[in-house]
Amino acid sequence: MASMRIACACTRLLRRQNQLKFITGERHKGYEISNQDLNKRNRSLIQGFNPRRAVLYVPASDEKKLKKVSSIRADCIVLDCEDGVAINRKKEARDNIAQYLPDLLQASVSELCVRINSISSGIYKEDCEAVFNGVLPPALMLPKVENWQEIDEFFKYCAPILKRKNSNLMSFIIFIESALGLVNLKEIIESTISYSATSRLRFEGIVFGSDDYCASIGVERSENSIELLYARQKIVAHAKAYNLQAIDMVYINYKDNAGLQAQSIEGSALGFTGKQVIHPSQVPIVQGAFSPSDDRVKWALELIEAFDKHQNEGTGAFNFHGRMIDMPLLKQAKSIVQMTQSLKSTGS
Repeated sequence: MASMRIACACTRLLRRQNQLKFITGERHKGYEISNQDLNKRNRSLIQGFNPRRAVLYVPASDEKKLKKVSSIRADCIVLDCEDGVAINRKKEARDNIAQYLPDLLQASVSELCVRINSISSGIYKEDCEAVFNGVLPPALMLPKVENWQEIDEFFKYCAPILKRKNSNLMSFIIFIESALGLVNLKEIIESTISYSATSRLRFEGIVFGSDDYCASIGVERSENSIELLYARQKIVAHAKAYNLQAIDMVYINYKDNAGLQAQSIEGSALGFTGKQVIHPSQVPIVQGAFSPSDDRVKWALELIEAFDKHQNEGTGAFNFHGRMIDMPLLKQAKSIVQMTQSLKSTGS
């Protein structure tokens, strides 16, 4: 028994030493994250992210749909090389992006993003070559991330190319779509932060791929999506812990507007900042659910004004509209105002 207690104590000590090495920026599983990385990231966050309430996918192999992109007012339109494109049309999708992207950047009011294929697909380099050789999109998405080693491979391939190209910062968003990716989420996020701190890709968000996740845990999607609640909450918690956007799952039945609205409101209540959509008709419904109402904005502005007044008077906690106000509510109010200002600045 004594030897077992000693072994357990040694295990706990070793685990604690590894945690301290990570916190202080020492090498950890092939990557490192330091206070310098986090400070650099926090400075970039002052500039804010583009609002991504409605994220719409357009298969890049479909020229007819590409020609309609400029008429759609989604927050972010994803030119897709991955799941939305058949394997025998991948090259066509890459060629279309190279051809259409320059004009779309001039004509579209939406942020344009390219989703490449996953590291595990074995063809992501072909996508990157096509994208990086032409006019760069404002944002890039990497799907089906399952471990930090994939992030390591991606940045070691892409970062030198973008550096040679002397590009501006590109937004970078990853997808979590499996049980393995969810289990490894903290390491994935921290390795991405570490690499993006010294690259031209700015890590901004996480997207939840619900259908692939269901397949990975061997369940079918139910109407109330109860089987996805844990994964959704974990993604939101990790995203918010690292100042990232969290983009919720697709609502498949694009003709069911009531169901879409209910799930969008639910996602917003869970803490997601936006939602994936598969049809232009879904865009205004989702944008409405992830935007603060006029009454909510009025409440936030009045609360901040009242807080400043009481601070100048030297009083602490105070009553506002029948509630005692503390710092969490103030942060919530400031977040609402910041969101409203971001939407105004982008013309949304």
